[in-house]
Amino acid sequence: MKAVFIEEFGAPEVMKYGDWPDPVAGPGEILVDVHAASVNPADAKVRSATGNYDPKDLQLPMILGRDFSGTVRALGDGVTDFQVGDAVFAVLDRGVEAAYAEQVVIPAKLAAKKPADWSHVEAAALALTGLTALVSIEDTIKLRADEKILIQGGAGGVGSFAVQLCHYIGAHVVATASPRNHDYLHDFGADEIIDYNTVDFATAVSDCDAVFDTVGYDVQLRSYEVLKPGGRLAWISPAPKGSTPPRDDVTVVRPQVARDREHLERVIELVGLGVIKPPAIETMPLSEVVEAHRKIETGHVRGKIVLTIR
Repeated sequence: MKAVFIEEFGAPEVMKYGDWPDPVAGPGEILVDVHAASVNPADAKVRSATGNYDPKDLQLPMILGRDFSGTVRALGDGVTDFQVGDAVFAVLDRGVEAAYAEQVVIPAKLAAKKPADWSHVEAAALALTGLTALVSIEDTIKLRADEKILIQGGAGGVGSFAVQLCHYIGAHVVATASPRNHDYLHDFGADEIIDYNTVDFATAVSDCDAVFDTVGYDVQLRSYEVLKPGGRLAWISPAPKGSTPPRDDVTVVRPQVARDREHLERVIELVGLGVIKPPAIETMPLSEVVEAHRKIETGHVRGKIVLTIR
């Protein structure tokens, strides 16, 4: 099969598009023909072994990518909840990277059937973004109606899902975004949008019950300034190395993003209710993955980049 893999860590150019041995489904697993794979900011951090990713914890050579949509090609022993030909979407288990490829193997329990009215591209775009937003907002922050939340990086894939989810819950939603994304986020239900290029969010926002930070670094540290005493901050991108939380009267947590069918089916439910719409999506062929990573590393992608494979 064709796949995108790395044999060393570094810039986007270390990625290679070429031949890789075909995977085989083991007991409890399904083999999937991948139609579309999502590009995530974390993929670039794995590729470069930065952020939360330590080279000693990553085994080379490795295929990149963690969420995808496709059709079941073969069943491992004991799999009874899928049939060959079923359309599925999924997120690979934590610590596993393998979705930038024509085929992938995954435990059947981690996959969900793709709704017939979703394209494979839409399913790939909603998989990890949906899991991350749901675990962060519903399971970790436990956001309630009439609370106020600041979402840092509202126009990204996770951020745009989170904006819609928080609006559905009934919270007052404040988001940071560049001006070109303001109308986009208003359509998704944001009540206030701050242009992070010209406005200091820490002076423009106050008395937040919660912050959901998808940006990290100094933005995370300054986010403490907008929280009420007893507020909650959930983050998916780290603060600067060696930094410590500047306040001890708020709860700070990194959501543990589960990979399971239950959360994927919750995504399906919310989309079916009209609560969640797919984000803006730019598609690129798998062979153009280097350019896709260059774009994702700018930090200014609206919605999602999805690699088309079939």
